[in-house]
Amino acid sequence: MNDHTSKSKIDRMSGEKNSEAEDDSQVPGSSNRCGTSGTSHSWSLDTLLQRLRAMESKKDDKFADVLDAVGEFGTFQRRLIALTFIPNILSAFFMFADHFVFSEEKPYCNTSWILALDPNLSEAEQMNLTLPRAPNGSFLTCLMYLPVSWDLESIIQFGLNSTNPCENGWIYPESKKRSLISEFDLVCGKEPKKETVQTMFMTGQLLGSLIFGLLSDKLGRYPTILLSLLGLLFFGFGTAFVNSFHQYLFFRFGVSQAVMGYAIVSLTLVTEWLVGEHRAHAVILEHCFFSVGVMFLTGLAYNLPHWRLLFLVGGAPVFPLISYIWILPESPRWLMMKGKVKEAKEILCYAAEVNKKTIPLNLLDELQLPGKKATKASAVDFCSNKYLCKVTLVMGCVWLTVSYSYFTMSLKLREFGVSIHFRQVIPGILEVPARLCSIFLLEQMGRKWSLAQTVIQAALMCLLMLLLPQGLKSTLILLLMLGGCSLAVTVTVVFIYTAELFPTILRSTGLGLMSLASSGGVILSLTVISQLPTLLPVFLCFISSMVALCFSFLLPETQNQLLSDSLEQFSRASLQKDSIQHSDSNFKKRKDTVVPEDAFDDMSEEVAKNTILNAQVLRLDPNSFPNTTLEKSREEQTNNQVS
Repeated sequence: MNDHTSKSKIDRMSGEKNSEAEDDSQVPGSSNRCGTSGTSHSWSLDTLLQRLRAMESKKDDKFADVLDAVGEFGTFQRRLIALTFIPNILSAFFMFADHFVFSEEKPYCNTSWILALDPNLSEAEQMNLTLPRAPNGSFLTCLMYLPVSWDLESIIQFGLNSTNPCENGWIYPESKKRSLISEFDLVCGKEPKKETVQTMFMTGQLLGSLIFGLLSDKLGRYPTILLSLLGLLFFGFGTAFVNSFHQYLFFRFGVSQAVMGYAIVSLTLVTEWLVGEHRAHAVILEHCFFSVGVMFLTGLAYNLPHWRLLFLVGGAPVFPLISYIWILPESPRWLMMKGKVKEAKEILCYAAEVNKKTIPLNLLDELQLPGKKATKASAVDFCSNKYLCKVTLVMGCVWLTVSYSYFTMSLKLREFGVSIHFRQVIPGILEVPARLCSIFLLEQMGRKWSLAQTVIQAALMCLLMLLLPQGLKSTLILLLMLGGCSLAVTVTVVFIYTAELFPTILRSTGLGLMSLASSGGVILSLTVISQLPTLLPVFLCFISSMVALCFSFLLPETQNQLLSDSLEQFSRASLQKDSIQHSDSNFKKRKDTVVPEDAFDDMSEEVAKNTILNAQVLRLDPNSFPNTTLEKSREEQTNNQVS
């Protein structure tokens, strides 16, 4: 069927439908039955518009056609996702290891000098003779009796009186495990402030977000991921060999950069290789394995007796990651934007070979060097480009508020006296099925409404916590865990949403900036929890969830949309989405026009455009036309029917 014949057929069908609608309108109480007459399956105008937009977008993006030829989700893509599992487990391990190596210890002064008088003294006898007691009868932890030159019988008979701070270190008789506290004697005025450790780690995350984001867009995804894995190997596994607390802080500073760098760049690589809902599924699986890493850490910390052994055993899986040098692929989208068309074609052909597919030569030939203007981009564009600036500010606010709410709920669990192992394991177990359920949510509702729904659920949990009596401890803990699960799903949706919004040329940098906003939310949460009363942080958590909900409605939907590669494509897509939203809001004010589905079999793009234009004319109110125009159009329809 050629275009002319199809157009005539569709115009004729539209005329018949229009005449039927006019006949029906002459009968009192009758309605337009064009949607019910004929075939039961029908196309609405909105569906036609979406189809036309998809055709036009796909026509502009030749790379999408190549990825279809490679295979949407073949062996190559499954292998790529599997490669992200072990690093995500290790990232969770190194990120939360601090919670288990700073266990509280009760120290006592080392008074082994008395063993020179009698080596057979028991530990209890030694402490009873050399340590002063508090008024309640317990031993003082930071004082000792000064050594004397008496014999043991004189010490037992007369006792010791002169006290002094500990001189020869400390012992930990009640400790069952060797922690960082007992290793470096961080007691009696030398206790590390939790704020110091957290600040050092957060500073590393802030720098890692910026450095790795910029490096990824400048050097490529492949070398940046290898650099982050090298950081996990050196700073993560190497933490087991530090000789001082300051060295420990330095290594934690380094590993925090590597963890954040891998999170950003691996998400970018997966986003640019996969298409459609497979992209969302891959990111969800990555985050599920992050939760598995938290449970892996908790299990090891519970069973291993030494903090160094924890880092040795838990960090050992980092060594197989050396093989990523040979098996990890580069992003072909990034290669195209950098003008490396030959390398991009080679990687795509290799992926097709692994998937047992063949890319037609004409498709490969259509991949051409982008223009110089398309490949030029820098961090300055986040301020100078109108649409990019809007997306960055809005999404940054969403990241900050969601991060604040998530960490506030986690910290509130600690205030309720919940043990560290319970706080890590139970939420980790609950988050895995919650994230898997988000697959259905994303497929049915899209990115924007999925984000809104998960934020609303978290806000409801906060509201219930404010309304319930504080004496219901178990109920409040349950609400905190459910709210944390909702926000964990929100974090996953936000990651997917953000990666799809930013263009390829600045995708990693954009994710890095969003991670900065997330770190700001964590710092704000730590500050509010430590400074404000009990219920106020929860109230602010509810307010921040509402703020995130409001900002989420300002973002465009990205489900089933092609990724933007250049700033030019990004600005054009944003402009089209704004106009589409405006036109859709106008269309909803009018009655839907429905066209039989079989009219679109084997339809060309030009015929589809003409059909949509005709349907839009049918949708208009007849009163908006002059009388002469209406009469002329009716005469033409009558002549067509007679002929």
